[in-house]
Amino acid sequence: MKALTENGVTVNESVTPVPPTKRNSGFWKSVLQQKYLYLMSLPFVIWVFVFSYVPLWGWLMAFQNYKPIKSFRDQKWVGLKNFKELFHDERFYLVLRNTLAMSGLGLVFGFVVPIIFAVMLNELRGSVFKRTVQTISYLPHFVSWVVVGGIVYKTLAIDGGIVNDLLTHLHIIDEPIQFMAKAKMFWGVVTAADLWKETGWNAIIYLAAITGIDKELYEAAKVDGAGRIKQMFNITLPGIRTTITVLLIMSIGHLIGIGFEKQFQLSNNLVTDYSEVLDIYALKYGIQIGRFSYGTAISMFTSVVSVILLLTANGVMKKFTKESIM
Repeated sequence: MKALTENGVTVNESVTPVPPTKRNSGFWKSVLQQKYLYLMSLPFVIWVFVFSYVPLWGWLMAFQNYKPIKSFRDQKWVGLKNFKELFHDERFYLVLRNTLAMSGLGLVFGFVVPIIFAVMLNELRGSVFKRTVQTISYLPHFVSWVVVGGIVYKTLAIDGGIVNDLLTHLHIIDEPIQFMAKAKMFWGVVTAADLWKETGWNAIIYLAAITGIDKELYEAAKVDGAGRIKQMFNITLPGIRTTITVLLIMSIGHLIGIGFEKQFQLSNNLVTDYSEVLDIYALKYGIQIGRFSYGTAISMFTSVVSVILLLTANGVMKKFTKESIM
């Protein structure tokens, strides 16, 4: 009961409390309305949980001197010994350099080139030619790195390799270059091979984002006298900015966890100091010689750094572009 005075007259006003709303009612209502969508996604959630979260208990091996013949309870706990050994190993820093160098080149070229390719492909007017180019460009994605490795070796061979033959024919070089035997060229070879294999496939998502741009924007730009170049910079690229931001954040998150397939297939004994990455290091100095705890420590380091990079990139993008993935 509340007393109000207006023009000398006292008026009693009753204040009725508003009942608190149920916070979860909206969520469960949405679940019931979209129950089939949630049921369809349930198998994928289970798959991620089983293969991505359940194995995390294995990280405990990094703090043990793990022996397969003993039960998990009987393992000897060694604390941070494996991590101390890892950070005191000079080979680790060499491998870390290779990983960051190749992932950095892959981030710069492997991220920018598909965007340029998608924008240029979108400018093609012939639908048949456009579909043909797009199909040819993403077919290498379905070729395994075993086959790609053989193609790269044959292409860069000093005897009959098309690259050396072309450079010699154009008088750019006097004698063939042993690309696969020069360690300092390995990073460039891997980056070029990855571009050839994945550019077309990575461009698909940008092409899909471009198709979602309102066509009336292009028509209005034409009326205002904007050419195709101005339309590209003022409509197409801003229209796919969100997609670019999200993929850039995810790419930065994978900066240190680049896998090992292409390096493993293209490497040889002459370029080991430039081809070995963290995953190969974990395989050679961990699993292959039975140091499972040491290999787990390497993989744990990679995962933790990847999460930190992802959160950092997401925070920076959210601050400066107001866009993020979480």
